[in-house]
Amino acid sequence: MNRPRILDPRAVPVVGVDAHLPPVPAARLQAAALRQRFVAAPAWEPEFTGDGRPFSGREPAHAAVLVPLVQRPATRDDDGLHVLLTRRTEHLRDHAGQISFPGGRCEPEDSGPAATALREAEEEVGLPHTHVQVIGQLPAYTTVTSFIVTPVVALVQAPYPVALDSFEVAEAFEVPLAWLMNPAHHRRHLFRHEGDEHQFLSMPWTRPGTEGPPAEYFIWGATAAMLRNLYRFLSA
Repeated sequence: MNRPRILDPRAVPVVGVDAHLPPVPAARLQAAALRQRFVAAPAWEPEFTGDGRPFSGREPAHAAVLVPLVQRPATRDDDGLHVLLTRRTEHLRDHAGQISFPGGRCEPEDSGPAATALREAEEEVGLPHTHVQVIGQLPAYTTVTSFIVTPVVALVQAPYPVALDSFEVAEAFEVPLAWLMNPAHHRRHLFRHEGDEHQFLSMPWTRPGTEGPPAEYFIWGATAAMLRNLYRFLSA
């Protein structure tokens, strides 16, 4: 039996919110502290290793994404680090319209996951290598579309140029890292289909609008799971 696609994740019932878990301390969300944590990583285990049973008929393929932590001036209400995310265009075969990290399939000429992530980030959003400092990797995550994805974590110097690949990327935006590293914003959904159950996370974020209504972004699935693994890594 093929596993059905979740066409409308917002409609899947929320069964819990993880407000009982503590946020990552602010001191750990500084650039220097993040560098040091990857240099001397604590013992920890990722909470999510994949989406579960993949769709049938697809050969596994290696891929990498860049988890870009943008360094901006800190204020009283903002530690200055933001996660750069993209919204995929609606016509793509895989994960159309979803919120994702810049990234894609590993190519033979790539020297490793970091090279793939940097290449894809430059192709998708125009992020030049000169603005990026790779600081580490998180454990691989396997998607329902049979991609084995390595998240590559990097610090990004702001301001940076943006040049979107209009075929793949509809929009690029930033979310405060501290907001994402607070489990009070992590919701658990339970999807049921013909006796099969699958749980996934969402992190719905609303960007304040300077002009017009606020923009709403539904972060879920593999992107939310990788962010949750980053939370576990920084909380360990």
